[in-house]
Amino acid sequence: MGRIGLTEIILILLVVVLLFGGRKIPELMKGIGQGMKEFKKASKVDSDSEKEATK
Repeated sequence: MGRIGLTEIILILLVVVLLFGGRKIPELMKGIGQGMKEFKKASKVDSDSEKEATK
C-alpha cells in the first residue's frame, strides 16, 4: 500500500495537466529543476564546511 504504482503516477500527471495547463508545465519543471540545483549546491557547500571544521 505504501508504493506508488503506474496508475497513481498517471493520475497525478493528469491532475497536474488539468490544473496548470500544457503551456505552464515546462515553466513549472524548469523551476523545480533550478530549485533542485540550488538545494544540491547548498548541501554540498554545507558538507564541505563540515569537512573543513573536522580537520
